[in-house]
Amino acid sequence: MSATTLTTADLRADARIPLRAHLRHTGALVRRNLLWIRQDPESMADAVLFPIVFTLLFVYVFGGSIGQSLGGGQEAYVQYIVPGLMAMMGMNMAQGVGTGFNQDFNTGVMDRFRSLPIGRGSVLFAKISVEMMRMLIATAILMVVGVLVGFDITNWPGLFAAVGLSAVFGSALMWIFLTLGVVMKNAQSVQAMGFLVLMPLQFGSSIFAPTQSMPGWLENFTEYNPLSALADAARGLMVGGPVASDLWMTLAWSVGITVVMAPVAIHKFRTKS
Repeated sequence: MSATTLTTADLRADARIPLRAHLRHTGALVRRNLLWIRQDPESMADAVLFPIVFTLLFVYVFGGSIGQSLGGGQEAYVQYIVPGLMAMMGMNMAQGVGTGFNQDFNTGVMDRFRSLPIGRGSVLFAKISVEMMRMLIATAILMVVGVLVGFDITNWPGLFAAVGLSAVFGSALMWIFLTLGVVMKNAQSVQAMGFLVLMPLQFGSSIFAPTQSMPGWLENFTEYNPLSALADAARGLMVGGPVASDLWMTLAWSVGITVVMAPVAIHKFRTKS
């Protein structure tokens, strides 16, 4: 049977699966992914260590100097950097879903899934669900470390809203990395591409430092950088300040990325030979 015939049959079979079955398949695959993490606890190293390392590094290495530019010292920088790092957690976790997805393809696990009578989209939604859990664990660790180094939580509803906003944006980015996980040849290629994309976005934003002292062309870039909007919205929600413009911009980016990339990721997964 030709690849085209297989693809057409695959799409028709997927379309016949009812929503309840899709949800059941997704739940079973989520359980499978959680059991895999239980078998390999080292896969949680990034979710556990990233928030600790980044918080301590930026607070104690850059906190004094950048804090002075904020009109305070290290204490002022803690209030600035912790919401920014929350915005960064979604990007780091999104990159992990791409590498893990690619490894599953190279080990033959995805071929096994595609031979089963399950919804193809369920495989991707299960991946995203588990990565969202990992992101929430990383965010919880970030907040614990942030409080230990002096972050003052004064607005609990705003904190939960910021976590939810970061989760929405992070889930949108995961569709990009799921697509990369399908089209790239190996996990190293996914990591390299992620590094090339994420590093300029992270450091060309307001995550780590205010943008007013940046060169004009870079400051203009930060204004359209979705990470700047997310970081500033999280700061406004958690420590006070303008929220509406950055909130709507973040939601617009999240919806736009999801609408464009989710169908692409699902199509690439279904048609990958």
